Amino acid sequence: MANHKSSEKRAKQEKKRRMTNKTKTAKARTAVKAVREAVTKGDIAEAKKLLVSAQSLLAKLAKSPAMKKATASRKTSRLTKAVAAMK
Repeated sequence: MANHKSSEKRAKQEKKRRMTNKTKTAKARTAVKAVREAVTKGDIAEAKKLLVSAQSLLAKLAKSPAMKKATASRKTSRLTKAVAAMK
């Protein structure tokens, strides 16, 4: 447990940041799953629509410390490739 006022503040800030990062990451993960599901079903229109929102979420996540830029880029690339292969 924190013993100083500054360390108490840091602990509080870290908790808040951890929760926001967790929420953002969970939303992005859900969006990626939705695109993958649409791809497996073979629904091209739905997959394309969901891909745009997933790309947006991943790009926003890459700007924050919640996800590395390369990880977001890799996920976006793989999703795009999967949707493009549906044709």
